[in-house]
Amino acid sequence: QVQLVESGGGLVQPGGSLRLSCRASRILFRNYVIGWYRQAPGKQRELVAAVSSGGTTNYSDSVKGRFTISRDNGMNTVYLQMNSLESEDTAVYYCNTGMTIGWAPGNYWGQGTQVTVSS
Repeated sequence: QVQLVESGGGLVQPGGSLRLSCRASRILFRNYVIGWYRQAPGKQRELVAAVSSGGTTNYSDSVKGRFTISRDNGMNTVYLQMNSLESEDTAVYYCNTGMTIGWAPGNYWGQGTQVTVSS
């Protein structure tokens, strides 16, 4: 069974930064699209950013210019660098995979990591 383990969440003040990590196992990591999604209380889960096997990236409009997704195929890990954080970024962040092409979510999800932006 594919495993995705997120880390790096926490409490940060507005304007601060965090870096999330997602380590995958039991998957041929380099072949898959990896995405970060988030879900705030009372809202639907939404795509934040994704990176293809070739390194092409896709960002939601709300995080463009502030967040950067990257992947290290040697470490089976994807990172989400989040800068200039806003209170609206508060959510549980989930790592996702399962698709080799396209930006639709795959079948595999991590357990999530909480990000709270508050003064």
